[in-house]
This record gives sequence, structure tokens and C-alpha cells, in this order.
Amino acid sequence: MEQPAPQQPTAIVLFAHGSRDPLWARTLDDLQAALQQQAAAQGRPLAVVQAFLELMQPPLPQALHALAQQGHRHVGLLPVFWAEGSHVRRDLPALVAQAQQQHPGLQVQVWPVLSRWPGLLDWLAGQALARP
Repeated sequence: MEQPAPQQPTAIVLFAHGSRDPLWARTLDDLQAALQQQAAAQGRPLAVVQAFLELMQPPLPQALHALAQQGHRHVGLLPVFWAEGSHVRRDLPALVAQAQQQHPGLQVQVWPVLSRWPGLLDWLAGQALARP
């Protein structure tokens, strides 16, 4: 039986490790703002939130709980990790399962880590080779 295509998310969670240095999150803030601006330009209602594994707030389960409480049922989760290490392979699925157990109607589509987005490695290689 064919599975239905996932619905377009009404919320995106930017999931990152976290840091003791508050300046570390600046690029995450920039990504959040870019997503919100592009969604608004498309006339697409979209909540974009940040969540962390540790050292910063909110933790992922709390962020997913808040989105579910706000009525979001289709959430895209972007792991803002360069590569798929144990946090993404082991910790992330457990945290998502915990949230889905608490909110059975919540559908979380976990997207690829940054290095696995189509074309990104080629784009980055081109940028590096174009440097003086």
C-alpha cells in the first residue's frame, strides 16, 4: 500500500546542539529570520522555532510540546548539524519519539543534516575554490 505524501509543515524546528557562548546562536537566529521572511513572502503561515540538545533553551521536547499545544500537527525538523553523528542518529529519534508519545497526532518529519542537502557540498566546494 502506498504511503501518502507528508503534508507541508506548519512549523519548522531548527534543532542544534547548543553552546555556553550566546554568540554561537547568531547564525541560527539568521536562519530562523530567513525562513520566516521567505515563508511570509510566499504567503505561507509558518512557525519557526529553535530547540537544543543541551546548554541552551528550550530543549527539543519542550519546543515540540509547545508547537503541539498551539495546534501544529505537521512539523519539519531541521537538524542544524554538519554531519550525522550519534546526536542525530541516536538522541534525536528518541526525543522525537518521546514528543510523539506525549502528542500522538504530532507528525515530525526529520530532514537531513546540513551536509546531506542536495547540491550543498558542490556549492560549498565552488565557494571555497573561488576564494583568492
